[in-house]
Amino acid sequence: MTIQDLLVFPLFSEELGIDLPRSSDSELFKWLLATALFGGPVSQDVARKTYRTFQKYHLIDPVSISQAGWSHLVHPIMREGGYVRQDGVAASNVLEMCNTLQEYYQGSLTQLHESAENTRDLEFRVTSLRGIGPESANIFLRELRPIWHKADPEPLPVVVEMAKKYKLDLEGMDRKHPDFTRVEAALIRLKRTRSKRNAG
Repeated sequence: MTIQDLLVFPLFSEELGIDLPRSSDSELFKWLLATALFGGPVSQDVARKTYRTFQKYHLIDPVSISQAGWSHLVHPIMREGGYVRQDGVAASNVLEMCNTLQEYYQGSLTQLHESAENTRDLEFRVTSLRGIGPESANIFLRELRPIWHKADPEPLPVVVEMAKKYKLDLEGMDRKHPDFTRVEAALIRLKRTRSKRNAG
């Protein structure tokens, strides 16, 4: 496995049809919503299906989600997405996340980035959003690393582990280059594939 082999893998945002290079607040919010779901205590399939359910009901911006309210997020959104437990908690997290964005940043993730003093402050502001823990923040900021100049999260341990396995020199790559992000995503996918095979 070489770096070139890994560059053919899609980013997670691309898989969901999110156009992050546009850097528009609408696309940025879609990515935040997706990462909040993917970083939660559900399977990747449930997270993906729940994100598609938000799309189905046209709830892909903070104002629309806030106006929909908690009950609508629980049912039909979370239920149709496949949440069996914690649907109420997940709905509360997403609702509070949207309310905080509107209260402090006028619903704009671009403004959140501009308000941050540096990389560490950016990570603090992102993890201060309800439901966005360190793992979700890493997912969110990783694919924004080439786009937001203050976004530069450390590669996850799984990325470092898989790079060593395939003898890839990540240290020699420019972390702000889009190729680095694509390699990270590819290594995470490979790890999940190996884990599923071992589990089977």
